Amino acid sequence: MKYCAFLRGVNVKGTSMKMAEVCEVFKKAGVSEVNSVLASGNILFSSEKNPEELKQMLEKSMSEHFSYDAFLFIKSQNDIENFWSGNPFLKNDNLHCYAFVGNDGVENILMKEFETGLKSEQEDAKIVNHIFYWQITKGNTLDSSFGKILGKKSLKDQFTSRNINTFEKILKAFNKN
Repeated sequence: MKYCAFLRGVNVKGTSMKMAEVCEVFKKAGVSEVNSVLASGNILFSSEKNPEELKQMLEKSMSEHFSYDAFLFIKSQNDIENFWSGNPFLKNDNLHCYAFVGNDGVENILMKEFETGLKSEQEDAKIVNHIFYWQITKGNTLDSSFGKILGKKSLKDQFTSRNINTFEKILKAFNKN
């Protein structure tokens, strides 16, 4: 089965790693057909193990190799297609759209946080098929009230986010292999 592992906190705030090295860690952990998409910690691979086993095994390997608390989320190719096709926002060159990959139920935690924060003009969030989507004006991601909440330590093992365009790139990479 083909999967994508979404690593949290890669190449931000001092956690720096080369994707080629990450791919080697994945191969040594026992998965095959390993490739990365972008430098933000999106690792494609194949395995017969289930996502829960893979999460434990790969987090342990990453933590040991890179000496940090690794958090990753495993999604199947079908899951990735759902992230891409479920986007409720129209494409707009002035806006970023993010989808959040995480633990079951995290979309409700994120929506509650979003609803209590201040919002900028054109900022919006929606849940579609248990996936949380967030739209924000380009350049305002980290300055927004919600953007600041995303860095809370209490949430670090709950989710990671990607620009919606990343899901399209991952799907294209799946289809190449």
